[in-house]
Amino acid sequence: MATAALVGRPASVLPKISKGACSPAVLSASSATVQKRKLHHAIIPTGKGGRSSTSGIAATVFGATGFLGRYVTNRLGRIGSQIIIPHRCDQYDLMYLRPMGDLGQILFMEWDARNKDSIKRALENSNVVINLVGREWETRNYRFEDIFVTIPQQIARAAREAGITKFVHMSHLNADIRSPSKYLRNKAVGETVVRDEFPDAIILKPSEMFGREDRFFNHYANMTWFGGIPLIANGKKTVKQPIHVVDVAKAVISAIKDPDANGKTYALAGPNRYLLHDLVEYVYAVAHRPFKSYPLPRPLYHIAAQLFAMNPFEPWITPDKVDRFHTTDMKYPGLPGLEELGIVPSTVEQKAIESLRRFRRFRYLDADLDDAKPAKTVNY
Repeated sequence: MATAALVGRPASVLPKISKGACSPAVLSASSATVQKRKLHHAIIPTGKGGRSSTSGIAATVFGATGFLGRYVTNRLGRIGSQIIIPHRCDQYDLMYLRPMGDLGQILFMEWDARNKDSIKRALENSNVVINLVGREWETRNYRFEDIFVTIPQQIARAAREAGITKFVHMSHLNADIRSPSKYLRNKAVGETVVRDEFPDAIILKPSEMFGREDRFFNHYANMTWFGGIPLIANGKKTVKQPIHVVDVAKAVISAIKDPDANGKTYALAGPNRYLLHDLVEYVYAVAHRPFKSYPLPRPLYHIAAQLFAMNPFEPWITPDKVDRFHTTDMKYPGLPGLEELGIVPSTVEQKAIESLRRFRRFRYLDADLDDAKPAKTVNY
């Protein structure tokens, strides 16, 4: 039975087990774990590749309805993967995900993030688990501790107990227990608990992502309504290295296919670093809107953001988001990145127009992108 289960699994999702590196006890434990897994036709690769083939990946994607989740789902679907999407939203919020895979390859199921049995049911027939659960603001029911620590810990534990060999966890480039942002502090704690529960977990640490539905470029572009852009120290002391969301989705797929990625942490960032002031100025140049920024002290910015945070729906800005956006992106020269995953990152100048064109007035709708002066890059 153990041999049949191992043959049924694709080589891309099996861990490398070396007889010289593992003791007989470890090998027997691994075999016993695989024995408990059910052999399913979805994990047998067939076809020449593509949407109507079978990639051998049966992935449960937690958080697939979010910004990054739709791109990861799309990348999985186009290579012929079976995708299980646990969700808590309305059926109408899932419609855009249905065409991303072949008929019957995307399965939806309701789940309760606080119910362990619900988590186990979501991944019991998968060989890959991806955790993209996240939120930029806290609610009365879900604090940052729940979203970034408790839920990932429970998913990692359930994946380990189910014998999953590939678990991908999404963190943040600036996750640090000493950060002024509660969001980033809990991201750092989440990395630790996931690594403790699932030592072979693949942890991805992307910088701020930009794309059509982002809350980074779109956030600043929407500030045209306020007649100016408030920035702490006028954005001259903050360095950002944004990454295109599609590059992060590609990194997830590459990490799943790479048998050597297990247990590694990847730092994902764009190719260029910019001062926040220059980056926001470029956003307005692409949108053909007048740019006017002014320095605002952090305490006053927090007071203004606190008023917006009282919104019972999605707050436009919160004090924690102010701190996160004004945190300089870290450098991790010792960690692998996009290059090790075989990905060439896209620049802001190449992709920003996709999300910023809608902010242009009609007369500038088809204006040449060369009219916008590129933001000056920095090396620190």
